[in-house]
Amino acid sequence: MLDYDEEAERYDASRGGEPRADAAARAVLGLLPPDIRDLLDVGCGTGIVTRRIAGRRPGLRVTGVDLAAGMARRAAARLPGAVVRADSRRLPFPDARFDAVTSVWLLHLAPSAEDARAAVAECARVLRPGGVYVTTVDKGASHNVGSDIDAVLASRPRGPVRDAEDAVAGYAAEAGLVPAGRDRFRGRGQGRSPRRTIADLRRGWFMTLPPGDPLAEDFAARLAALPDQDRPRPDPVFTLRAFRRPAGT
Repeated sequence: MLDYDEEAERYDASRGGEPRADAAARAVLGLLPPDIRDLLDVGCGTGIVTRRIAGRRPGLRVTGVDLAAGMARRAAARLPGAVVRADSRRLPFPDARFDAVTSVWLLHLAPSAEDARAAVAECARVLRPGGVYVTTVDKGASHNVGSDIDAVLASRPRGPVRDAEDAVAGYAAEAGLVPAGRDRFRGRGQGRSPRRTIADLRRGWFMTLPPGDPLAEDFAARLAALPDQDRPRPDPVFTLRAFRRPAGT
């Protein structure tokens, strides 16, 4: 698994930068009521999406939370005084504190199903009645765009999926939330090329293919044999789910 303290330095550039962040922010805001005033972005990373959310909704107060120190430092530079270093499973905020909570590209990183459940429960806990929680689901599947790269990677060992849509919906229901919408958006600038995929493979992007493992090198060799080594394949398309805390709960 990637070390997100180390990854902070290249995170934005390796994941579509501002175009992807803008696409994510637009989609998230499209699922949120227009009158929200306080939003918490859990797992805010470098703050690149968080800042876009704040900038697109005048008067919206946005707070970011991330556990990785390197990520939190970068987010704090973008959102001075509005970023807290904390664990998504133990948020340092009182009950019913925010009108909206978001977690973009977070739940797939949970070490276990219980950790994913705990993160969703915490996001629900800090929501006010009538508030909305928006999260990405099925992130891993979003990257399968039917390309020749995907055909090579199809036989790789599979790890557990922590952000499966049905599972996340179940966690939300357990936490007292009800469905409130669904949307998809394109991860602009994230189309993989074979050469980039090999580089990602060798720095730990694929959790079931540790860098240096003979199996990882076998996949690297197969990727290196593909044509157009530097041509990006189609961008991934990500899925968002929204859930609402019913008024009076």
